[in-house]
Amino acid sequence: MKKVFVLLFCLVTSLVLQAQIRGNNIQVLVQPDHQDWTYKTGEKATFTVSVLKSGTLLDNVSIDYASGPEMYQDIKKSLVLKDGTLKLTGTMKQPGFYRVDVTAHVNGQDYKGACGAAFSPERLQPSTVMPKDFEAFWQQAIAEARQTELNPTKRLLPERCTKDVNVYEVSFQNMQENYRTYSILCVPVKEGRYPALLRVPGAGVRPYGGDVWTASQGAITLEIGIHGIPVTMEQKVYDDIYNGALTGYWEFNMDSREKHYYKRVVIGCIRALDYIEQYTPWNGQSLGVTGSSQGGFLTLATAGLDKRITFYAPVHAALCDHTNSLRGIACGWPHYFYWDKGKGQEKQIEVSRYYDGINFARLITNNQAGWFSFGYNDDVVPPTTAWATYNTVNGPKEISPYQATWHFWFQEQWDEWENWLLKQMNIKK
Repeated sequence: MKKVFVLLFCLVTSLVLQAQIRGNNIQVLVQPDHQDWTYKTGEKATFTVSVLKSGTLLDNVSIDYASGPEMYQDIKKSLVLKDGTLKLTGTMKQPGFYRVDVTAHVNGQDYKGACGAAFSPERLQPSTVMPKDFEAFWQQAIAEARQTELNPTKRLLPERCTKDVNVYEVSFQNMQENYRTYSILCVPVKEGRYPALLRVPGAGVRPYGGDVWTASQGAITLEIGIHGIPVTMEQKVYDDIYNGALTGYWEFNMDSREKHYYKRVVIGCIRALDYIEQYTPWNGQSLGVTGSSQGGFLTLATAGLDKRITFYAPVHAALCDHTNSLRGIACGWPHYFYWDKGKGQEKQIEVSRYYDGINFARLITNNQAGWFSFGYNDDVVPPTTAWATYNTVNGPKEISPYQATWHFWFQEQWDEWENWLLKQMNIKK
C-alpha cells in the first residue's frame, strides 16, 4: 500500500506541475485591415478593436485608447464599448509607424492590446550623424586595449557538461590589467576545428548558462557578460548589483566618449573575438555574433568594427538612432533625449553618436551576412528605429519581422533565428 501511495502522490504532483497558469481569459485585440500590417504613406489603415472574454465579445467594457505616430500619439480617448468592439482609422504622410494602444478595464484589472502599422518602412532613414573620426576613434580604442594581454582563465563546469559538449566559465582581460570580461564557453567534445558564435547580452545584470545546444550541433559558442563580474553566481547577487551600483548603468558618463559605460562593453566584444581566435579550436572561417535588444546593438557594433565576423543577427536592436527624438520621431532605447528633446544635453548628444547602432551598421560590409527581426508592437525598441537600422546596411541582409511581438519573440521567430545561424555555420540539424 505504501508503494501505491507513493506512486499516486508522484502522479498527482506531476499533474499539478503541468497545470500551469497561461494567458488571460480577457483579451484585447487590435487588428489592422492589412495582413502584413503594412501600408503606403497616405493610405488609410483601419483597426478593429475587440475586447474578448472566453473568446467572445465582452459587453459594456470601459477602455482607454491612444493612437498616432509611435511614441508621439496625439489622440487619447476614454469610452465604453457596448458590444466590445470599435473601429479606428489612421494614416501617415511620412514613412513611419502609426500605433494604437488600448487598455480595457475589467473587474478592477487592466488588460492591454496594441497594433503598430507600418507606412512605407523601406523608406525610413535615420537621423544620427556619423562623426568624421568615428571609425578612427574605435580602432584606436581597440589597438590600445590590445596592449593588455588577454591573460585568460578557464574553469570547467562539470555539472553543465554533456556527452557532446564541454562547458567552461572563462575570463579575459579587457581594456586594462585586471579589467575582466567573464563568459561561458561551450566547445564540442569531439576534436576538430569548428565555426564559432559569440552571443552578446540584453540589458541587465544576470548569470549565464551558455549556449550548450548550438555547441551540441557542432559549433563553438561564447556567451559573454558585460559588467566585469563572474557569470555563475547566485541570482540574488546580480539583483543586488543591478539595484545598487549598476542602477541605470546605460546612462553612466554619457558626456564622455572616453568614459562612457558602453566603451568597455563594446571593446569587450572585440576582445571576445580575440579570445575565440587565440584560445579555441575555431576553424578560422565562420564567425558570427548575435543578440537581442542591448545585444542587438552589440551585434551591430561587433560586426561593424571587426571584419572577422562573417554573419550577424540583431533582434530588436536597442541603442539605435538616439537623436531621432530631436525631430519628434521615435528613438531607440534607452530614449536618451525623448523627455526633454535634448535641451541642455549638447555634449551628451555629441557623444551619443559614438554609441549609436546606426553608425556601427554603416561599417558593415558585403562580406558579412545579416538577419534582422523585430516586432511592430515593440514599445521598448520602436520598429521605426529597427527598420531605419536595416535600411542603413549596405551588405547582404534579410529581414523577418514578426509584427505581433512586443519586446519578446515567438517560438517561430526563435526557431527561424536559430536555423539561420546554423545555416551560416553550415551545420545541418
